Amino acid sequence: MKTKEKQDQCEVFCYDEEKVRRLSPRIESENFTFTGDIFKALSGETRLKIAYALTLETELCVCDVAHIIGTTTATASHHLRHLRNLRIAKSRKEGKLVFYSLDDHHVTELITTAMVHGREEIHSG
Repeated sequence: MKTKEKQDQCEVFCYDEEKVRRLSPRIESENFTFTGDIFKALSGETRLKIAYALTLETELCVCDVAHIIGTTTATASHHLRHLRNLRIAKSRKEGKLVFYSLDDHHVTELITTAMVHGREEIHSG
Protein backbone atom coordinates (compact mmCIF):
# COMPACT_ATOMS: atom_id res chain seq x y z
CA MET A 1 0.00 0.00 0.00
CA LYS A 2 1.36 3.42 -0.93
CA THR A 3 1.74 6.04 1.73
CA LYS A 4 -0.18 9.26 1.32
CA GLU A 5 3.08 11.14 0.69
CA LYS A 6 3.95 8.82 -2.19
CA GLN A 7 0.48 9.27 -3.71
CA ASP A 8 1.08 13.03 -3.89
CA GLN A 9 4.38 12.80 -5.77
CA CYS A 10 5.47 11.68 -9.20
CA GLU A 11 7.28 8.38 -9.06
CA VAL A 12 9.86 9.62 -11.57
CA PHE A 13 11.30 13.09 -12.04
CA CYS A 14 10.60 14.56 -15.44
CA TYR A 15 9.13 17.82 -16.67
CA ASP A 16 7.77 19.40 -19.81
CA GLU A 17 10.60 21.69 -20.90
CA GLU A 18 8.40 23.77 -23.21
CA LYS A 19 5.83 24.48 -20.44
CA VAL A 20 8.53 25.30 -17.93
CA ARG A 21 10.32 27.60 -20.40
CA ARG A 22 7.03 29.35 -21.24
CA LEU A 23 5.67 29.73 -17.71
CA SER A 24 8.76 30.37 -15.59
CA PRO A 25 9.41 33.92 -16.87
CA ARG A 26 5.74 34.85 -16.42
CA ILE A 27 5.71 33.58 -12.83
CA GLU A 28 9.02 35.28 -12.03
CA SER A 29 7.86 38.61 -13.46
CA GLU A 30 4.69 38.78 -11.34
CA ASN A 31 4.49 40.44 -7.95
CA PHE A 32 2.41 38.23 -5.68
CA THR A 33 2.65 40.42 -2.56
CA PHE A 34 -0.59 42.40 -2.93
CA THR A 35 -2.59 39.40 -4.13
CA GLY A 36 -1.18 37.29 -1.30
CA ASP A 37 -2.16 40.00 1.18
CA ILE A 38 -5.74 39.96 -0.14
CA PHE A 39 -5.99 36.21 0.31
CA LYS A 40 -4.40 36.41 3.78
CA ALA A 41 -6.83 39.13 4.82
CA LEU A 42 -9.80 37.13 3.60
CA SER A 43 -8.56 33.80 4.99
CA GLY A 44 -9.86 34.69 8.44
CA GLU A 45 -13.54 33.89 8.89
CA THR A 46 -14.34 37.18 10.64
CA ARG A 47 -12.85 39.38 7.92
CA LEU A 48 -14.43 37.21 5.24
CA LYS A 49 -17.83 37.66 6.90
CA ILE A 50 -17.28 41.42 6.98
CA ALA A 51 -16.16 41.54 3.35
CA TYR A 52 -19.09 39.37 2.29
CA ALA A 53 -21.52 41.66 4.15
CA LEU A 54 -19.98 44.56 2.22
CA THR A 55 -20.74 42.77 -1.05
CA LEU A 56 -24.40 42.60 -0.01
CA GLU A 57 -24.68 46.28 0.99
CA THR A 58 -23.03 49.25 -0.65
CA GLU A 59 -21.79 50.53 2.69
CA LEU A 60 -22.08 49.72 6.39
CA CYS A 61 -21.09 51.64 9.50
CA VAL A 62 -18.83 50.02 12.09
CA CYS A 63 -21.81 49.52 14.43
CA ASP A 64 -23.77 47.71 11.69
CA VAL A 65 -20.82 45.41 11.04
CA ALA A 66 -20.38 44.68 14.76
CA HIS A 67 -24.03 43.62 15.06
CA ILE A 68 -23.97 41.60 11.83
CA ILE A 69 -20.95 39.52 12.88
CA GLY A 70 -21.88 39.46 16.58
CA THR A 71 -18.87 41.22 18.03
CA THR A 72 -17.88 44.48 19.70
CA THR A 73 -17.44 47.68 17.73
CA ALA A 74 -13.77 47.65 18.74
CA THR A 75 -13.27 44.22 17.16
CA ALA A 76 -15.23 45.16 14.05
CA SER A 77 -13.27 48.39 13.76
CA HIS A 78 -9.97 46.52 14.08
CA HIS A 79 -10.88 44.14 11.23
CA LEU A 80 -12.28 46.94 9.06
CA ARG A 81 -9.11 48.98 9.57
CA HIS A 82 -7.05 45.98 8.47
CA LEU A 83 -9.17 45.63 5.31
CA ARG A 84 -8.78 49.36 4.67
CA ASN A 85 -5.00 49.26 5.17
CA LEU A 86 -4.82 46.53 2.52
CA ARG A 87 -6.98 48.65 0.18
CA ILE A 88 -9.73 46.04 0.21
CA ALA A 89 -12.15 48.45 1.88
CA LYS A 90 -12.43 52.22 2.12
CA SER A 91 -13.97 54.38 4.80
CA ARG A 92 -15.64 57.72 5.15
CA LYS A 93 -16.64 59.61 8.25
CA GLU A 94 -20.05 61.21 8.55
CA GLY A 95 -20.46 63.07 11.82
CA LYS A 96 -19.71 60.55 14.56
CA LEU A 97 -20.15 57.51 12.33
CA VAL A 98 -17.59 55.75 10.13
CA PHE A 99 -18.91 53.95 7.05
CA TYR A 100 -17.04 51.26 5.15
CA SER A 101 -17.44 49.90 1.65
CA LEU A 102 -15.39 47.64 -0.57
CA ASP A 103 -12.75 49.57 -2.48
CA ASP A 104 -12.40 47.45 -5.60
CA HIS A 105 -14.90 45.63 -7.83
CA HIS A 106 -12.33 42.87 -8.39
CA VAL A 107 -12.39 42.06 -4.67
CA THR A 108 -16.20 42.07 -4.75
CA GLU A 109 -16.15 39.59 -7.64
CA LEU A 110 -13.55 37.43 -5.89
CA ILE A 111 -15.59 37.23 -2.68
CA THR A 112 -18.86 36.62 -4.51
CA THR A 113 -17.33 33.87 -6.65
CA ALA A 114 -15.72 32.23 -3.62
CA MET A 115 -19.01 32.25 -1.70
CA VAL A 116 -20.90 30.72 -4.64
CA HIS A 117 -18.19 28.07 -4.98
CA GLY A 118 -18.37 27.32 -1.25
CA ARG A 119 -22.13 26.84 -1.40
CA GLU A 120 -21.78 24.55 -4.42
CA GLU A 121 -19.14 22.46 -2.62
CA ILE A 122 -21.36 22.07 0.44
CA HIS A 123 -24.32 20.95 -1.66
CA SER A 124 -22.32 18.61 -3.91
CA GLY A 125 -20.40 16.91 -1.09
